[in-house]
Amino acid sequence: MSATAPRVTAIDTYDIRFPTSRDLDGSDAMNPDPDYSAAYVVLRTDAADGHEGHGFTFTIGRGNDVQVAAVRALGHHVVGRSVDALCADPGSLNRDLVGDSQLRWLGPEKGVMHMAIGAVVNAAWDLTAKRAGKPLWRLLADAEPEWLVRQIDFRYIADALTPEEALGLLRAGRAGADRRAARLTERGYPGYTTSPGWLGYSDEKLTRLARQAVADGFTQIKLKVGADLADDVRRCRTAREVIGPGVRLAVDANQRWDVDEAIRWTTALAAFDPYWVEEPTSPDDILGHAAIRAAVGPVKVATGEHVQNRIVFKQLLQAGALDILQIDAARVGGVNENLAILLLAAKFGVPVCPHAGGVGLCELVQHLSMFDYVALTGTTEDRVIEYVDHLHDHFLDPVVIRDGRYLAPTAPGFSATMRPESIARFTYPDGEFWLTERAAQEPPHPNGAAA
Repeated sequence: MSATAPRVTAIDTYDIRFPTSRDLDGSDAMNPDPDYSAAYVVLRTDAADGHEGHGFTFTIGRGNDVQVAAVRALGHHVVGRSVDALCADPGSLNRDLVGDSQLRWLGPEKGVMHMAIGAVVNAAWDLTAKRAGKPLWRLLADAEPEWLVRQIDFRYIADALTPEEALGLLRAGRAGADRRAARLTERGYPGYTTSPGWLGYSDEKLTRLARQAVADGFTQIKLKVGADLADDVRRCRTAREVIGPGVRLAVDANQRWDVDEAIRWTTALAAFDPYWVEEPTSPDDILGHAAIRAAVGPVKVATGEHVQNRIVFKQLLQAGALDILQIDAARVGGVNENLAILLLAAKFGVPVCPHAGGVGLCELVQHLSMFDYVALTGTTEDRVIEYVDHLHDHFLDPVVIRDGRYLAPTAPGFSATMRPESIARFTYPDGEFWLTERAAQEPPHPNGAAA
């Protein structure tokens, strides 16, 4: 036990990779062979309560080592920090990491370094919620609006959302919050599933999983599209026949198309009544998204999982370039920046339907949507959280789905803590799984013995 005020004593990093490409789980038009991975971070402390902060950012295999190295490069900002001060003001860490005058040159506020910042900041919020004894959604919902506003960096977005406007939105959101929290605990938050729709799946597997999704209570499914139009027409027809007219069907191009191609392709799929087309072009092409949206209505345009920061989200909203805003818990600079994005969406009246198609992303982002419902917008109308049905067993507090809805987490923290045995087994390249794989692929020794 520490005799002095507790400090962060270490920042441990892990390159964790799962072999999802074997079954084409996660496959889409731009990423045909993903191995779902996490650049995982643990903030160790000498606090008497024994709590640690866990966080990660998501990748799909190669390059995860680069992401881990970026997380490690932030350690000097974290180790030695007062735990009490950090948990009283997680925004202080966010400001220090984003403001590093040398590391900032590698962004600024985009790419590998910004995702690394998000992993560390999310770990700090996990620690904060654990020490408060609350799940993160409840910690945020119970927080004073003034404190939440102090967590947000308004640089570059004050022309669209001022601190005073944010404070007004949060104060208004507190009306009826206790009632909504009770309703959330009782009924959960609506979800939709991408599990039937990975591009590498056969029509038979699509049919089986789509039928199961409807039986499980989901009122929306999503298909990956964009590789071949004839295949997409056939797959959308198959899915629509299985799910019927009363279940929403979304399609996701994963940035595959140019603007004109996106318009032509979405128009060709319109016969199957897609609710939204997701990432129809480059996430950086704000005006392209606006042109697509103007051309393909009533099909909605959704984007956000690869949007780099709150500034790009601001411009997408200002340009009227999207109907559905899709936050990602591990793409931008952590909880603090996602609070800014949720507030921007609330001001512009655009529903948020988070991206969660990756290891651990369902666990994280549910907290942000639940806060949004309980203490900001007060509604789940036209709002759903993405759900995929693999890799949850590697977390100590996995998501729970009932009747197509996310049940509210009750365990303190951000639901980010991975099982120690999973970390040991799937750490790359020397975890048990990967060592076994490598041994199986080694050629036999010339004398007949193993090499």
